[in-house]
Amino acid sequence: MNLTRNFSLQELIKSDTAIRKSIDNNPNADQIEKLKILCQEILQPVRDHFGRVRVTSCFRSVDLCVAIGSSPNSQHARAEACDFECPGVDNAELSDWIHGQLNYDQLILEFYTPGEKNSGWVHCSYTTDKPRKQYMHAFKQEGRTKYKPIIGKARDVLV
Repeated sequence: MNLTRNFSLQELIKSDTAIRKSIDNNPNADQIEKLKILCQEILQPVRDHFGRVRVTSCFRSVDLCVAIGSSPNSQHARAEACDFECPGVDNAELSDWIHGQLNYDQLILEFYTPGEKNSGWVHCSYTTDKPRKQYMHAFKQEGRTKYKPIIGKARDVLV
């Protein structure tokens, strides 16, 4: 089932962990509609601008969230978030473009290290309910994940 011109439902629900642990990772009709909106508002515009998009994690059922140690209340479980990257594109550049061009709820440049080619990934969520437009950098400090707001451009802040 295609959600947009370049994104299929299968691509957004694929999970090696779900397959390995026999976890049902199929969204219901409402979640499929939210995934379609996520594709229309975030993923397809990114694809149209940058070319290929590699989705690393999108929809996660509550059972899958629990299995991987994620919150069962995460935006992934609500079909509102996707983790991805564009091969050959620096993730700070990608997140800065999204921040400047698209309406989003939460945009997180995750575990990116300036100067390290292909480091990190982008987490982006979309909701039709009052988008927060939160732009952040996630990083490890003393073994814990920390979040720092990005004001302006990621490539300027993280240097």
